[in-house]
Amino acid sequence: MARWFLIPLRASAVMLGFALGLLLLDLSVASPLGDSTATTEFSCNFGMAKDDAKQSCSVPVPQGCVVAHFPGTTRPWSNISKGGVTTCQFNEKDTDWRTRITGTCGRCASEQCSARFGVMFDCSQGK
Repeated sequence: MARWFLIPLRASAVMLGFALGLLLLDLSVASPLGDSTATTEFSCNFGMAKDDAKQSCSVPVPQGCVVAHFPGTTRPWSNISKGGVTTCQFNEKDTDWRTRITGTCGRCASEQCSARFGVMFDCSQGK
């Protein structure tokens, strides 16, 4: 008797799996963004030893390029990757996002720390 209950459940599970598979295929197709342009990335990096005080680096701004924005926003398209026990950020005082972009990390509290500050640029304007 319990066997009769399992057959409809098994069929429902197969149909659900098929439907989810189609949904995932549909979601995986990337559509171009309307305001998207070609970008290039520039970055700066550094390493620190334990107890090194704060350290900074400057991301070069390529001539004729402007900082790209995250698609659909007005925020600068940037990222920070760090390793070790430290805090890192773009230095608001030394960064104008046009000519100067500075990344800063605080004291390294682990054996070693590293940081990478990346910024995407739009060079299609030719300015």
